[in-house]
Amino acid sequence: MRPAALLTAASAVGVLVLTGCTASADRDGRADAPVSTPVLKSPPIRAPAPDRPGAEGGDGTLLVSDFGSDTVTFVDPAKGATGSVKVGVAPYGLALGGDGRAWVATAEGVAVVDTQRRALLARIPYRTPGLGPVTGDEYRGGGMGIALAPDGRHAYVGVNVPHGKGVLETIDTTTLKVTDAAPVGRRPFDVDVSPDGREVYATGHDSFDVTVVDTHSRRTRRIEVAPYGTEGGLGSWLKPHYTAVRPADGRLFLPFEGERLVVVDPRTGASTIERMTANTHQHGATVTADGTLLVVGTGPIDPSEDDGPSLTVRSPDGRETVIPLPGPHENVTVSPDGRTAYVTGGFTRDGYWNGITLVDLKSRAISQLPVGSRPLGIAVLKAPGDSES
Repeated sequence: MRPAALLTAASAVGVLVLTGCTASADRDGRADAPVSTPVLKSPPIRAPAPDRPGAEGGDGTLLVSDFGSDTVTFVDPAKGATGSVKVGVAPYGLALGGDGRAWVATAEGVAVVDTQRRALLARIPYRTPGLGPVTGDEYRGGGMGIALAPDGRHAYVGVNVPHGKGVLETIDTTTLKVTDAAPVGRRPFDVDVSPDGREVYATGHDSFDVTVVDTHSRRTRRIEVAPYGTEGGLGSWLKPHYTAVRPADGRLFLPFEGERLVVVDPRTGASTIERMTANTHQHGATVTADGTLLVVGTGPIDPSEDDGPSLTVRSPDGRETVIPLPGPHENVTVSPDGRTAYVTGGFTRDGYWNGITLVDLKSRAISQLPVGSRPLGIAVLKAPGDSES
C-alpha cells in the first residue's frame, strides 16, 4: 500500500475543516493523485432501536452543519431531525459555547445561532480578502475549521483562501467582530485550542502542517506533519485532515491512513509516530476526557489494498477496536455518557449520504438516522451554564 518504514515527521519554526481528497482538479488546476475508488452509494437508513444507548434522547440534542445546504440541523438521537436554521452557504465546522450559542463557519461568514430559540443571531463577515465568489463546492473560499476559547470569549476560524495560504481570524464573541488575523497553512481543515487557551492550532491540509498561533502575542510557528513525506504536493492523498488535542497534556493527535498516528508536542514541535490498524483513509478525529481517541475511516484509496470505511476507537494505552461503517463518513463526536459515537455521513468526497450513524461503543451495534444535507460538523448541544469541554 504505502511504504512500511515509519518516517519521523519533521518540525520547523514558522506558521482544520475540506479534504482535497478528490480526483477532480483543484483551484490551482492540479488534481489529487489518480484513484480507482468507486463512487459509493448511500447505505440503507435504519431507525435507531428504542433500547439502543444514545437513541432514547437522554444524551441531549445534536447539531450538525449541512454542507449540502445553507442550514444547521437539530437532531434528537431517538427521533431524527427536529428543525433547522439557515446560516449561510456551505456550512462546514461548528463550535458550541456554554452560553447556548453555536458558531458555524460558512462560505459567507461565521454564523451565530441561538440554540435555545433556534434562531440566527448574526453572520460575521470575514476580514480576509481574495475569497472569490460564494459557492458550495469543496474548494470554496471561506471558513472551514472553527473552535472556541475555553473561556468562551473568542472564536477562532480557519479561512480558506483559494490559490493561497489560509488565515486564522479571531472573533470577539461579545462584540461579534473580527479582531485579529494570522497567516496559517493552506486550506485550514481543522482548528483546535490548547486546554489552557494560550494557543490555537490550525491544521493545513494542503501544506502538510499545523500552525501554532499564540493567542496573546499572535506569533505563529509552523510544524510540518508529513509522516509519508510531502512528495506530490497538492496532488498527494497523504495529507493531514483533522487534529485532536489530548486533554491530559495538550499533545496533538493526527491520524493518517489507518496506519500512522502522529503525536505532536506543540510546545517543542517534536513528534513521534505510533502504529494504527484500520488501513483506510482517515478524516475526522476526536478525543474524550479520558484520552480515548476516535477516528473516522472514510474508505480505501486503493480498493485492492486498503480496507473499507470504519470507526477506530483507540484507548489511551494504544489498543484499538476497528468498527466497520456502512459507507463513507466524515466527522465524529461522543455522547456525554461515553456510550455512543455519532458519525456524520456528509463526507467531502463522492459517496456521501444525508444522515448520521450511531455506534454503540460497547456492543458495536450500528443504527442510522436520515438527517440534514451532506452533514459534516457535529456536536452535542450544551445547556447554558455547562462548562466547556
